[in-house]
Formats: sequence, C-alpha cells, structure tokens
Amino acid sequence: MPLPPAGAGPSAEDAGTRGLRSGSRETRAADGRALRVLVVDDESVLTELLTMALRYEGWEVAAAGNGTTALRMIDDFQPDAVVLDIMLPDMDGLAVLRGMRSVRPDIPVLFLTAKDAVEDRVLGLTAGGDDYVTKPFSIEELAARLRGLMRRVHGTVAARRNVLSVGDLTLDEDSREVYRDGAEIHLTATEFELLRYLMRNPRRVLSKAQILDRVWNYDFGGQANVVELYVSYLRKKIDAGRQPMIHTMRGAGYVLRPAASPASAGPVRAANPAAIG
Repeated sequence: MPLPPAGAGPSAEDAGTRGLRSGSRETRAADGRALRVLVVDDESVLTELLTMALRYEGWEVAAAGNGTTALRMIDDFQPDAVVLDIMLPDMDGLAVLRGMRSVRPDIPVLFLTAKDAVEDRVLGLTAGGDDYVTKPFSIEELAARLRGLMRRVHGTVAARRNVLSVGDLTLDEDSREVYRDGAEIHLTATEFELLRYLMRNPRRVLSKAQILDRVWNYDFGGQANVVELYVSYLRKKIDAGRQPMIHTMRGAGYVLRPAASPASAGPVRAANPAAIG
C-alpha cells in the first residue's frame, strides 16, 4: 500500500501491516537475534510508519533524521541493513553511504528517493547502493526488498566458509582455527566459544549476563567472575604483545574492536597478568 501524504497520522493499517509477517525467519540472524535495520529519513511520519511496520515483521529498528546521526548510529546500533533516503538536510545520501562503507564495507543499503529518473537510480547503484525504491512506495514492497537483500548477503556469506573476521583476527567456525595477523592461536573449547560470541558481535558491549547465557548456556548466579577469568585467559592469547582488541567497559561488560593502527595507538604495553576482566 502506498505511503499516505505527509502529515497523516500513523495507524496499523496505514503502516501496511496487512500482508507483513510478524517474526519471519528471514528477519532473524544465525544466532537467533532479530536483524537490525537503520531507517534514515528526515520525514518523521515516514520513519514512524516504517519503524512500526518493520518491527511488526520482526526487525529491530532504529531511526535517524539526518546523515550525521546515521553515521554515529552505524557504530552504536550496528545495523544489519540500512534504508537510506538520498535527500537529507545536512548531507546527501551518497555522502552518508561513503561514510558508512568506510566503517562497514559490506553493509547492505536500500536507497529511498523521490527521484525516478534513470540517471538518478544509476548514480545511487553505481555509488554502492544495493537496491532502491522510489517514493511513493508500498511498505510491503520495501519489506520484500529488505528480505531479498538479506537473502543475498547471507547467501554470499554461506558461499565463503564460516569464517569470522574482525580486523586482523579471523576465526574459522568449521575447522576451529584462529589466527591473528597470520599467527595461529590455540584456544580451549570454552575460550573458542567466548571468542566466537565476541566476534559475532563486534563493537557491541556485551554484559557478563549475556556472555554467561550464550557461552555457558545457563546462569552461574553469583559466579559471574568465571567470565572475568576466561576474558583474562583470552586476552593473554589474543592481545599479548599486540594492540588490544578486547576492552572492558566498566559497569557494562566487554567489547571486541579492531585493533587501533600502531601510528594512532602508541606503544603496546604488556598485559598485567594480575588484572582480570
């Protein structure tokens, strides 16, 4: 169903929820979490409608009203896909796309545009957009395009091996081999599962409770220090003598980030063996 004119109040029917499927398997990642989509448009009515409809279908949705906010949310929200208006108040969508791709080269982007000239569509796709819809559009069509993007992305990942990469760190889920900067790292079974969970969620702060639930599959109650202990073990193998990748966020948990370049990070300091967590 086409979007209503600007200024119309949102409703479940206006949002195009008829025909959308709540909790579709296509909106779930391999680890079972809801896929995240960032909607970038300065029309608040449109973003409210899209947010309502896509959440109904099973996506986790965040919205940004300008390019500056969108670029910040790429790091904060870590979306699996982006719906990006080509006309924004502070910068055009092509500039936003370039900024996003400098941080997340493979993130799929669906352009929204009020322009329907062939040259405008070609420009967006040539700049690196994966697909586009022109306004006015039906939300059912946009949701279908997003599902198609995710099928193509997941298919590409499956065609490669099940290899996770963050910076110079790689983990092969099939062979259970781990390398950093070409050097093999030998891990115990628990260390491997902990690293795999961190690498499946790069740049996201994971609490001790989340790690306990996903790595050990049950709550240790008062024994959350087991997470601190295994993070310490992992750091000694992953970060020893190198720029650190595993960081402690005090009061929040742990986060895995690509290592800073030597030029910007300064000298590497030896890990303190007495420091745990």
